[in-house]
Amino acid sequence: MLRDKSLIPLSRQHQHALALCVRIDRASPVPQDDLAAWQSEIVQHFAQEVRFHFAAEESVLFPGARQFAELGPLVEELWAEHAVLRGDFASAQARSMSAESLLAFAQRLSGHIRKEERQLFERMQELMGAEELGELGRRLEDALKDAGQACIVPSAGTRRRAEE
Repeated sequence: MLRDKSLIPLSRQHQHALALCVRIDRASPVPQDDLAAWQSEIVQHFAQEVRFHFAAEESVLFPGARQFAELGPLVEELWAEHAVLRGDFASAQARSMSAESLLAFAQRLSGHIRKEERQLFERMQELMGAEELGELGRRLEDALKDAGQACIVPSAGTRRRAEE
């Protein structure tokens, strides 16, 4: 299903995060010497985009989805995944990720995004009318206004291994 314009800003941010996940997967197993560079990039991604993204989903998207009883369990699951992912971002901030936990993070984040895109967004578009989606989009736009608009550029350390 074509993505409704109201959800495109979230989908665009999902694409950024998925690109990071793909790069981590391609670079794995990440050598110990490169872990700090990867963790720095993850922290930067969280600071510039993901923290705003999570906040917008939790304050606008999830409450909008909860008006439909059938989406309640999915919203609860996604919200719980946010908590786990915040722990992953905190581990990156503390520079305590191993090569294994870095790859597990990428898989967890990728799975979470795909669940939102394929299950939540699709069903919301089926259940909500154009006016409801438009209002949701306006509220999401406002919630995301402080998110970074600049592209996060990989460091030499993360770019080198991901391109091999």
